[in-house]
Amino acid sequence: MTTVLATPAPHTAPAQGPPRWVRPSVLALLAVTAVLYLWNLSASGFGNGYYAAAVQSGTQDWKAWLFGSLDSGNVLTVDKPPASLWVTTAVARVFGFSSWTVLAPQALMGVAAVGLLYLTVRRVSGPAAGLLAGAAFAFTPVAALMFRYNNPDALLTLLLVAGAYCVVRAVEKASPRWLLLAGVAIGFGFLTKMLQAFLVLPAFALAYLLAAPTSTGRRLLHLLGAAAAVVLSAGWFVALVELWPSGSRPYIGGSEGDSLLELALGYNGLGRIFGAEGNMGGGGGDGGGMTGFGGDTGLLRMFGDSFGTEISWLLPAALIGLVAGWWFTRRAPGTDRTRMSLVLWGGWLLVTGLVFSYMSGTMHPYYAVALAPAVAASVAISGHALWQGRHNASARAVLASMVGVTAVWTFILLDRTPDFVPVLRWAILVLGLLGTTALLAGATEFRRPASALAVAVVLTLGLGTVAYTGATAARAHTGSIPASGPVTSGMRGGPDGEASTNTELAALLERTTTRWAAATPSAQSAASLSLASGKAVIGIGGWSGGDPAPTLAEFQTSVADGEIGYYVEDGGMLRGPGGGSSEIAEWVAANFEATTVGGQTVYDLTG
Repeated sequence: MTTVLATPAPHTAPAQGPPRWVRPSVLALLAVTAVLYLWNLSASGFGNGYYAAAVQSGTQDWKAWLFGSLDSGNVLTVDKPPASLWVTTAVARVFGFSSWTVLAPQALMGVAAVGLLYLTVRRVSGPAAGLLAGAAFAFTPVAALMFRYNNPDALLTLLLVAGAYCVVRAVEKASPRWLLLAGVAIGFGFLTKMLQAFLVLPAFALAYLLAAPTSTGRRLLHLLGAAAAVVLSAGWFVALVELWPSGSRPYIGGSEGDSLLELALGYNGLGRIFGAEGNMGGGGGDGGGMTGFGGDTGLLRMFGDSFGTEISWLLPAALIGLVAGWWFTRRAPGTDRTRMSLVLWGGWLLVTGLVFSYMSGTMHPYYAVALAPAVAASVAISGHALWQGRHNASARAVLASMVGVTAVWTFILLDRTPDFVPVLRWAILVLGLLGTTALLAGATEFRRPASALAVAVVLTLGLGTVAYTGATAARAHTGSIPASGPVTSGMRGGPDGEASTNTELAALLERTTTRWAAATPSAQSAASLSLASGKAVIGIGGWSGGDPAPTLAEFQTSVADGEIGYYVEDGGMLRGPGGGSSEIAEWVAANFEATTVGGQTVYDLTG
């Protein structure tokens, strides 16, 4: 049984190079991915206005670029580290601030991630498996969603795939240099989305510890060096923030004590996993909680209404393939590359998937993009190896189960949006059942039936997710909780859109000459006004409304110095008790005269 999943020859073995079909196939994959992620990109406007406003601020002020400030006056930062903003702002500074320069960098990150995943899988399982992995990743709905959007998840996913590539290269010759590069990738992943980047570390470490062709002592020493690389590549910015005088930098949004380290361990760290003040979970799914916040926690969360159509199309097949692969290679040599690869991608999938499934804090469906590379690679590596061993009845049986389960599960997922191409789910179900039957009957023993069967298997595994991904790319997405799929699926319980812009108010703010055109007790409203007017707007209290920035005393000083033009009410949204929003609102109402501009209450603070 250990020969069922035989390790293919190293990709560098043939002197004549790869087959002729490989290069055009790879170029076609990358070209299709680029079209999918870039086509009609500006239909989504600025996407997530919160991060787009931070990019605009970074183009207006260098300190805002460094710290990821929401406003160019540097009152406070967004509630994430700024690595993804560094990249997008650099593009916007060179080519000008626009919808395209805000969204296109993420699309290009997606193309790069698909290419890197191909290279990573190819090194172990050959070009065919690499192409399957790249295509499965590119056509995962949540991947198309996030790589056409301006959330930090796009850069995080690219860095995680880059880390996996470096680990595979490191394992080949027990290379500490490649392992250090993997650590650097994860360190910058921390500067993108903090502790989420660390979820892949157990899988990376275990793969190297089991398979690197050197002594156990050297493996441990190399891993220790990689851990140091993680700390240094993430820690330099944490140290910079902590050592920078707080009075001359923006407040760290989302933290209770103006600390980036505290933000990583609290609101954006353990608070996300265990739940805490400022972190809300799905808390009930259909029983009352919004699926836009993850729905019910539990082992089946990734298959539920919130995550199912985002990521789970190939998840059952991936789990079957991983279990079979681990079993068939259980007696393989320690340095067996197929087993190492299954440990790496399977560990990534299981650890991240279980954490996502049981997180009781804030959890949005689009987080699942971090699972997409692992799902795609697991299916491609195990599926390709099982196909190579199809003359073995056990391999055929496992492959048949992967195809059959995928067909049935795709039918179920498509049935959640019954108005979306109704015939598709029936066609996939029939095709899948025919393919399953043919595999069990041994049709792979004959050349022509085997070729037709291979096509049927690929169509069964991919047709549903490809259709849903196409529908995702055809839609415009805005707001803080975007979702994939056709228009009929809506947000399945969460908001997908920005508040409409008050053009009259935007025109008023555009004429201001003060340091800040306005202040408003909502970061989302501040971002919207800033994008519409091109001017700095203070989002009092930050994203959750609970950040103590600015304090009432700081606000009063700025008003006295003539630095804030207007105060704009937002209907009482997100006024956290700790942020001073209510105190500032009461002070403004007691000392300045209200007027209405475009239906919104506005106070002129310069009178």
